[in-house]
Amino acid sequence: MVDWDLAVTTGIRLVKPGPEVSADEARHAVADLRTYAAQAHGHVASFTGLDAPTDDRAGHSVVVIDRPGWIRANAAGFRTVLEPLVDKLQERRTTSSPIGDAVGSKVTGAQTGTLLAFLATKVLGQYELFPPYGVDVTDRPGRLLLVAPNIVSAEREMGVDPRDFRLWVCLHEETHRVQFGATPWLRDHMMGELRAFVDATDVDPAALAARVKAAAAVAYSAMREGVDPPDGESSGPSLVEAVQTPAQREILDRITALMSLLEGHADYVMDGVGPSVIPSVAAIRARFQARRKQSGRVEQVVRRLLGIDAKLRQYRDGERFVRGAVDRAGMHGFNQVWAGPANLPTKAEIADPAAWVERVVTPRELPAAAN
Repeated sequence: MVDWDLAVTTGIRLVKPGPEVSADEARHAVADLRTYAAQAHGHVASFTGLDAPTDDRAGHSVVVIDRPGWIRANAAGFRTVLEPLVDKLQERRTTSSPIGDAVGSKVTGAQTGTLLAFLATKVLGQYELFPPYGVDVTDRPGRLLLVAPNIVSAEREMGVDPRDFRLWVCLHEETHRVQFGATPWLRDHMMGELRAFVDATDVDPAALAARVKAAAAVAYSAMREGVDPPDGESSGPSLVEAVQTPAQREILDRITALMSLLEGHADYVMDGVGPSVIPSVAAIRARFQARRKQSGRVEQVVRRLLGIDAKLRQYRDGERFVRGAVDRAGMHGFNQVWAGPANLPTKAEIADPAAWVERVVTPRELPAAAN
């Protein structure tokens, strides 16, 4: 149903070129990112009390890539996530047309490639949570991907110190690597939630058609409104939200809470470590926050439809949760969140860290001042 080779080809063909750099500048940027990623590992482990083993064989732990490299890596990851849904849809089909299937897969492949081309210019770095399709997780542990051209483009656009900004980005992304590396159950838990989301998909043609119609209404509303509200938040549901079943919404609430925790924790670590190792961290933080809110009309519509605005809220809400939990329970008490799925905050607790502390952290684990 998706021609993944075409998706990659289309994405690479459509993606905008990165900033102009000399060969020496490119080599220097790559070397910097590798160096600062290694430094970030020590800073994150010291600040959080978490540690995750690194695997430097063939660059397994940290990979510095360009935009086409990001497209290839994420097409492989998307296929891992989406293939169960594709299998489910095929099982429910009553008729099949080889020609129709081929045309359909080409169309969805081209659409997926267009989306990848757009996203490939935005991402600074990421933890590669899902291995390529068909590769066992034990054979391909998660890697830290750093998109060099996007990092160079962002630092030039904001006029910030390259050394400081590159280390700042590495701190955020290394925190994600440590979260999963120090918590072996977390990756399987995330995969389980995504499988449950797929299993809850209603593939009844009539029901799916109704939700597609609802999604079209969302798209029309976004195009008509154009500009986001002043605080940068979307006023309506995303395209993804519009086609969900009730069961999927419950699962998405749990996934949203988890993603808020992970993103907020990474931002909290950046702010905690930054002042001691990044001299210009205050300026970087202010300019980056402003950059997150700035976009053109078309990009604002795309962000809303893809749910990217929701991701921006995850940074904000999750950081508030982590800060509130650490203030009440200390870092040791907060780290109980990594003990198992039962200790993860609910969506309601993300907005009420005191409730999470009361539920999860035992009195003997609280700092003396908090008793």
